[in-house]
Amino acid sequence: MYAIVDIETTGSFAAANGITEIAIHLFDGVSVTETYETLVNPGQPIPPFIQKMTGITDQMVATAPPFSEIAEKVYSLLQGQIFVAHNVQFDYSFVKAHLKQEGYQLHCSKLCTVRLSRQILPGLPSYSLGKLCRSIGIPLENRHRAGGDSAATALLFKRLMDADQHHHIARSLKRNSKEAILPPYVPKEHWEKLPPRPGVYYFHDAKGKVIYVGKAINIRYRVNSHFSNDDTGWQKQRWVKHIHAISHTECATPLMATILESAEIKHRWPRFNAAQKSREDHYGIHVYEDQRGYLRLIIDKNRNNVPTLQRFYLQVEGHARLRKLIREHDLCPILCFFQDPDTPCEGVKEGYCKGACLKKETSASYNARVEAACRQLGAQPSYAIVDRGLPKNTYSCILVERGHFYGMGYVPKHIAPDDPEKLKEHLTRYRDNSYIQRIVREHSEQYPEKVITIMDNTVSLTR
Repeated sequence: MYAIVDIETTGSFAAANGITEIAIHLFDGVSVTETYETLVNPGQPIPPFIQKMTGITDQMVATAPPFSEIAEKVYSLLQGQIFVAHNVQFDYSFVKAHLKQEGYQLHCSKLCTVRLSRQILPGLPSYSLGKLCRSIGIPLENRHRAGGDSAATALLFKRLMDADQHHHIARSLKRNSKEAILPPYVPKEHWEKLPPRPGVYYFHDAKGKVIYVGKAINIRYRVNSHFSNDDTGWQKQRWVKHIHAISHTECATPLMATILESAEIKHRWPRFNAAQKSREDHYGIHVYEDQRGYLRLIIDKNRNNVPTLQRFYLQVEGHARLRKLIREHDLCPILCFFQDPDTPCEGVKEGYCKGACLKKETSASYNARVEAACRQLGAQPSYAIVDRGLPKNTYSCILVERGHFYGMGYVPKHIAPDDPEKLKEHLTRYRDNSYIQRIVREHSEQYPEKVITIMDNTVSLTR
């Protein structure tokens, strides 16, 4: 038995919105055997644009039963049936979440009439319920009301059953089928092409534009996890609504996938990516000479007209770097703005500050160490991170020049990594940013056996 369902709601995701109307048509494969329909008091105001679209107003639902009063009836009609809806993920997520709040655990097989229509009736100009019904001559009365939409969906489903010569419905109901969880407009073949290996995946809208970029150690598993969970939040529902295609780029290692994800987000600026879209490198280490002639290092926001020795996205990263320089070069924490000048100098107390803050050390002596620290910042190492390749007759290479990420790619095994210019012939150059610098630096510190240090056109293997 099939339960053909349509609901109207106060918003697009179940976690923060309520149901205003529900209609259920029980269908035995030949005809509708039972119908249930009711307005529902959502317990919250209905947004004006939704009132205008559905015609359901706050006054209409004021005396309607809350979902808690109809939950038992809804559960009895749905449990054990095959849940059918036009864009089934939307309706099912709302009904399941609201039943769960009332103590009922709904478990149903699902069928999406959008996906089935695209498979069984290919080539139509649109698969929205209204336009689809017009295209194939199904009457649709009372549009955007649960009763009218569910009645039309029942007629559509009967038409699909009659035209299903290649058994798409039966295949969709198989246990391992992804038809019920994938967004309605994404072809199943796109998911089937995803490899269980590291890489980057892309979600595209109806025009082919990339709207989300993600990385994964296992691309297939990660993409599957986006849609197979019971998440009732806004993110899943907006993806279900907007994603029309999935593509991917396989990478040899998870590190390369992480770098490529960052580079692609910066390049494509996808609308549904929030992380890594902020402006890069807000802070930097700067040097200036004070009125007493002492050179002073400071962490401050970057400015176009102020030279920057090293840039950082997070202020805390700059503080960590400067703190290390203070220790390595016996600099004064007060002159580097790490201490209030009215407090006793911790550097003097611990023995590494030689008294510049107390005028016990000349500016010439102190400045020599500051200049050495500045040279260290400017003399960052060049190195390559080598690992397994893709394909097998190559090795992967991530190249860093003087502390800055250059690019990455796959180098034929017969080419020795002894010359960065030879490596560059096989690498794709990417725009550097502090996030990539940090993850590459951390990886090189964690796996020194994969690092080849390049110095003065010679190469030494760090072991």
